[in-house]
Amino acid sequence: MRGPHNIWRLVRTGATLERTGAMTVVLDAFDAPRPLRLAARALGWPFKWLGYKGDPSLPPATRAITALGPAYIKFGQILSTRPDVVGAELAEQLGVLQDKLAPFPREVALETIRRELGVEPETIFAEFSEPVAAASIAQVHHARLAETGEDVAVKVLRPGIERAFRRDVDAFYLAARTVSLLAPGAKRLRPMEVIRHFDGVVQGELDLRLETSASAEFAANTERDEGFRVPAVHWFLSTRRVMTLEWAEGIPANDLVAIDAAGHDRRALGERVLRLFLSHALRDGFFHADMHQGNLKVARNGDIVALDFGIMGRLDEYTRRVYAEIIYGFIRKDYKRVAEVHFEAGYVPPDRDVDEFARALRAVGEPIFGMDASRISMGRLLSYLFEVTERFGMETRTELILLQRTMVVVEGVSRSLHPQINIWQVAQPVVEDYIKDNIGPKALLRDLVHTMRVLARFGPRLPQIAEQRLMAEARDEISDTATDWILPVAAGVGSAFVAVILTVLLVGG
Repeated sequence: MRGPHNIWRLVRTGATLERTGAMTVVLDAFDAPRPLRLAARALGWPFKWLGYKGDPSLPPATRAITALGPAYIKFGQILSTRPDVVGAELAEQLGVLQDKLAPFPREVALETIRRELGVEPETIFAEFSEPVAAASIAQVHHARLAETGEDVAVKVLRPGIERAFRRDVDAFYLAARTVSLLAPGAKRLRPMEVIRHFDGVVQGELDLRLETSASAEFAANTERDEGFRVPAVHWFLSTRRVMTLEWAEGIPANDLVAIDAAGHDRRALGERVLRLFLSHALRDGFFHADMHQGNLKVARNGDIVALDFGIMGRLDEYTRRVYAEIIYGFIRKDYKRVAEVHFEAGYVPPDRDVDEFARALRAVGEPIFGMDASRISMGRLLSYLFEVTERFGMETRTELILLQRTMVVVEGVSRSLHPQINIWQVAQPVVEDYIKDNIGPKALLRDLVHTMRVLARFGPRLPQIAEQRLMAEARDEISDTATDWILPVAAGVGSAFVAVILTVLLVGG
């Protein structure tokens, strides 16, 4: 797919950015150097008339990306999870991107199901609706299973979407290489890394089997979470291009009037959303990374129902412990301990001063804790924290940036439901419970037991491993002996040939 046609795509992109007024916004967000700015203007300004007009009611960046189509919309949504790359202001604009597109015909969806499942749709579904939601990659239909009468949601990929995305991603790679050439010293751009990240996420979303798997794992992790539900998947009715899961009836989380009319307690809902997210991130290390109002519903019984598992976040156990200790340290205002955790985890280079770092952390925490409860934000705290750690030499950690961005989104959902929510009061028991179970004597004992189990699996092989190690050390000692005295002696008697032969025999043998 790589070729000259990608240049035309970049010209059209530049023209659209110019026409919508987004070019300056994007270049400023990336802190683009002068050569890159000149190249971008040269690519866009003369061809401005070729650009898409877009919706004038939208902010410039959102307007341009929406006009350019599905791949650009998805790219913008993913970039909104990387404020470390695009800056907080542009990330906020991109975070409101909506990928509500014109649906494709119902008949096309049925043909996809026929081809993917290898059976006639009429034998599976007693009813199959027109599209109820259409996004950049897929659309959803409401259906009823013929065998059981169960209501299900059927997600079907857009026809030709793989080829369309591959074509645009190739153009993105060309743009990234151009940026790397014109701005080799730009620290925050990391263009090839950004495109590779986007490519990986999209490839996962273009295979609905992966989303099905993520949904099933998330459901298994959260099945005992009171007041929370993940729709069950139908594995035998799910393939690479079709995903079938339980139909989720409920009120969208952004419809506050309907939530009030149904008699739900919005304060309890807001606090539950935040607690659940922290539990999933800390307890399970697997969290919904796109947990905005559009992906949440409130069921009739008050349960929160999560939807759309295309973007999920994962944290390993060690990172979770570090993250929990950092948050707990801030809650207790123990800035020295927060600083020590960063050094112990290797996040900050060991040659930096821990006390100086602790003072910088205090400058982050104290202003936030001095705010009114309704303005305290854990997401803002993490954002400031990353700014400070970057100044002290910490490298960007993508998993923590995704966590921070999702934290901001979840706080937004919680505050929309309950504007006076005190984030720290809600978070504290969740973090304390995790600390109690995973850091301290109980956790140490559990880690030792796990270590012993791993070693026990190698028990029968330990003598062999020890023998191999001893033999390797013996060979190393012989080799050192040859280097230290045999070669000099042989050379001293004038026999280079003997030296070579002895070395081959001793080292090679």
